[in-house]
Amino acid sequence: MNIEEYLKRFDSVTKDPTLDAMEFFMKEFGNPHKKTKFIHVAGTNGKGSVCEMINNILVNAGYRVGKYISPHLIKYNERITVNNVEITDKEMSDILEQIAEKVDIYNQKHKTPVKEFEVVTTLALIYFAKKDCDFVVLETGMGGTYDCTNIVDSMISIITEIGLDHMSILGNTIEEIAENKAGIIKQNSDTVICYQEKVMEIIRSTCKEKNSTLHIINEEDIRNYSFNEDYQQIDYKNHKNININLKGKCQIYNAAIAMQTMDILNEKGYDIKKEDIEKGLSTVIHKARFETLSNNPKIIFDGGHNEDAINNLMNTINMYYPDKQKVYILSSLTTKDYKTVVKILTKDSKRCVFLYNR
Repeated sequence: MNIEEYLKRFDSVTKDPTLDAMEFFMKEFGNPHKKTKFIHVAGTNGKGSVCEMINNILVNAGYRVGKYISPHLIKYNERITVNNVEITDKEMSDILEQIAEKVDIYNQKHKTPVKEFEVVTTLALIYFAKKDCDFVVLETGMGGTYDCTNIVDSMISIITEIGLDHMSILGNTIEEIAENKAGIIKQNSDTVICYQEKVMEIIRSTCKEKNSTLHIINEEDIRNYSFNEDYQQIDYKNHKNININLKGKCQIYNAAIAMQTMDILNEKGYDIKKEDIEKGLSTVIHKARFETLSNNPKIIFDGGHNEDAINNLMNTINMYYPDKQKVYILSSLTTKDYKTVVKILTKDSKRCVFLYNR
């Protein structure tokens, strides 16, 4: 099977999402989503970085860890890994051939056809079950409540920074979007979030309703911050002198989320040592997040595409390269709020050049 060609047949999104297709696929394939433990991550910005951090710590702790992220940069295989090894083309093709038969059956009986993300998520869940993973770190695609990853019953739900994105589907206000993201919170689970004033009432209310223990990371929990060209360093609660390999001040809060998640797992009887956390955070890599592609000249690639992400990008640039002349090359989908992105970038107009393609 030609993986790219097959997946191109599907529409990418629907304005009225449901979990109907995912429930159908899970039942048809023996409920693979019930065969492992999930750490589920939703949010507007930061969820990819949090997934990479948690994954890297757990791999260093000796666990067998599945990771599901989206979108990919080059190949679909990037989305699905076990202990940082990508699923092979053959493995993808073999599972997709099985899924294709079920897609045809579903589409014949339902008005809304199967979407691309439903197919790829089903593939990932089947694969992780086959690989007998100890944990799966699962990133939502869009939103929470009706995101097809929300078919899982996660042991820990994580809500990263919430901002305005995908508003045509998720809602027009931070509060509406937060309600959607909070949909991943499960009964009798744990929930982790950094304090965000506008959304806390919604998150607290949902956790109370679901009997989910809420772990709030406050700004004062993070102390002794410093940074250099190589690392950012913080103390978080009892975690001292933690080096973080990802740049930008937003990443210290993502690292705090990862450390809080490890504290929860340790309380539940899992074995994640201090050195596992230290190594996991000091060696973590997240492609396309302030990623250095070249040092001479310095070329940095970043996938930020909404207002909060671009503000974080600009803050990070000003942290590390305040006096350098910059050239900004921007490429954007027309479905994104590219006008706001351009407006933020052009504030840095004294020592920069802009190249823009949309």
